[in-house]
Order: sequence, then C-alpha cells, then structure tokens
Amino acid sequence: MNYSRWKLRREQERATGNEESEETRTERAEIRLAMAFAKAVYDRRKELGLSQKEVAQRAGLTQAKISRIEGADAVPTLLLLRRLAHALDTSLTIALDEDQEEVAFVSRTAA
Repeated sequence: MNYSRWKLRREQERATGNEESEETRTERAEIRLAMAFAKAVYDRRKELGLSQKEVAQRAGLTQAKISRIEGADAVPTLLLLRRLAHALDTSLTIALDEDQEEVAFVSRTAA
C-alpha cells in the first residue's frame, strides 16, 4: 500500500473511531523507517552533489537500486547499509524507538 492510500485509510479509521490494528501499526512503523532511510540517503547524496549513478558506482550497485532505495522501495541488508555509508563518506546511525525511527548519515570528518 503506498503512502497516500495508507494516509487516507488511517484518516478514515480515525474519523469513524476505529482503533488501528496491530498489523496496521506495524506496517506504519515499517513505512516510517523505510521513508526515513530513503530521505537520509537522498539528503546525503544531494549534500555531496552526487548523482544516483555516481553513488551506485561508489557502492558497487546499479543506479536502479539507488533509485529504489531513495523511493523507499528496497529493504537494505546490513552489507548494503555498510556499502552505502562508505559510498557516501559517512557513518550510519539508526535509532529505533516505539514511536519514532531516526536514520542519520554522519560525515566522517565531523565524527
């Protein structure tokens, strides 16, 4: 389910007073995390002035894979996270909490 449909469904459920199911809450948490990671990759890539193709070459991936990551359409493995952090000249920090997920690329020079 894409974000727009998910948001509409959530608003409809709230309007009718229905509580979210555990499955819906889990799905929303997964979507938030994927979106936070996608935004972090995109923001860092833009900060460095790199194209998706350049990041892909640095990480040993395809441009299409970077596009899927930035579109929150890919679930990264630990190896992929490491490759992206290296390609973006950063350390990667991921903080997971009950209601909030935070993904941050920290420049190695600032660390």
